[in-house]
Amino acid sequence: QVQLMESGGGLVQAGGSLRLSCAASGRISMINTLGWYRQPPGKQRELVASITGGSRIAYADSVKGRFSISTDNAQNTMYLEMNSLKPEDTAVYYCYMKTYDIHVDAEYDYWGQGTQVTVSS
Repeated sequence: QVQLMESGGGLVQAGGSLRLSCAASGRISMINTLGWYRQPPGKQRELVASITGGSRIAYADSVKGRFSISTDNAQNTMYLEMNSLKPEDTAVYYCYMKTYDIHVDAEYDYWGQGTQVTVSS
């Protein structure tokens, strides 16, 4: 079982920056995908950024050039650096991990509890 814990959310003015962290703990097998999702008020959860296969990085068009996803493997921590924040970035942000257990040939999805990011205009 894997536990993910986000931190770093808060209230920031438009144009400001925040860095979200996601610390992973527990029994972590092979990691397929790491990612950040967000759920704006009244909307569905959407992908913000992801790292697949350890190196393939993808971003939602709405955050390209402003957000950056990274990892510190030694600390089992994932980050989302958010710059030039806009009011439309306001959402609950969730970190995500997909793992693969070779012993049972199965994939598992894990989610953090979410952290609120509010961008004021």
